[in-house]
Amino acid sequence: MDQDYFIGVAQQALWILALATTPILLPALVAGLILGMVQAATSINEQTLSFVPKLIVVGIALAIFGGAILVLLADFTRDIFARIPDLVR
Repeated sequence: MDQDYFIGVAQQALWILALATTPILLPALVAGLILGMVQAATSINEQTLSFVPKLIVVGIALAIFGGAILVLLADFTRDIFARIPDLVR
């Protein structure tokens, strides 16, 4: 039973990790792709030109989705703590 529990917790943790990082990584990926195409078309290889807009996009994504991500992580943590009495016998 303990092995199944820990495997289930690990699977759930990986799923929560994917759900928590996707709203941040996808906009950064799209912004990087667009900026890379613009830099390739204009032959501008300035590093700050690609870093600052991606940083702004990630900040906006965190402002939009940060609350939902925190609720997701809090629910997962609360669920883990609620299962502790079942493990201690």
